[in-house]
Amino acid sequence: MPNNGPDFARERQIAVAAAEEAGGLLRRRFGAVHCLRTKDEYGDVQVDLDLAAEQLVLGRIRRHFPDDRILSEEAGLLDAAGERTWLVDPLDGSNNVVIGLPAYAVGIGLCLAGVPVLGVVHEPVTGETWHAVRGHGAHGSAGALAGPAPGLPAAAPVVAWTQGYAVRRGDATAVALRGVLELHCRRVLQLWAPLLGWSLLARGTIDAFVGYRAEGVDLPTGALLAAEAGVELRTLAGAPFTPGFAGDDSGRSFVAARGETLAYLLREVGAVI
Repeated sequence: MPNNGPDFARERQIAVAAAEEAGGLLRRRFGAVHCLRTKDEYGDVQVDLDLAAEQLVLGRIRRHFPDDRILSEEAGLLDAAGERTWLVDPLDGSNNVVIGLPAYAVGIGLCLAGVPVLGVVHEPVTGETWHAVRGHGAHGSAGALAGPAPGLPAAAPVVAWTQGYAVRRGDATAVALRGVLELHCRRVLQLWAPLLGWSLLARGTIDAFVGYRAEGVDLPTGALLAAEAGVELRTLAGAPFTPGFAGDDSGRSFVAARGETLAYLLREVGAVI
């Protein structure tokens, strides 16, 4: 990706440090997690580690950027003046953690006037951190993210799937989308931690990501990471997709992939929407 625009170096440094500090806490206390409450009728949970990790991240952001707004998964909107909004998902994958499945991440993003400009995803299990700044590419510990491995067949992609918590189990569109993906893809991953899906896509270890009415807190963070690694983002109808966190979730459905895989999935998805 070409280098242009501000590099948000200070913001990136602080966000990476905050995500890694929170990740260290999550890793140390994994296995001793306590479920505090069930958020909705479908069993989404809040655990004590959500709140502990959130406290660490919010503390760092508020100390360094006291005039910025913050939208956090557990605390909600901490309002302030200005156009800068931090997005914090302190434990993406709470439902996995509560059953002892080590598939979770910490996500921190920054949006300027609603547009994502910085995204950080930290995976506590491996200790890896991936970050992206708009116009400056996506990077990990080994340098710039290389993208997909060559030679994967476009007609048999490995695809991650996510849907928002408000989507009911029998939602006709969700059922149709999952059905067409299961039928026409090699494997469909339902990770219950969308940030992991975005990092896998950005690194090229999976081929695509499809979302239906996705959650807004982690969407801009993960989507920026993938876009800066060369992934194209489209709506289900094939138009350019802008990942946002505000407004109705009907505007947060997408197909993210590269090249022939994107075209293939848009044809399949287009047949059922």
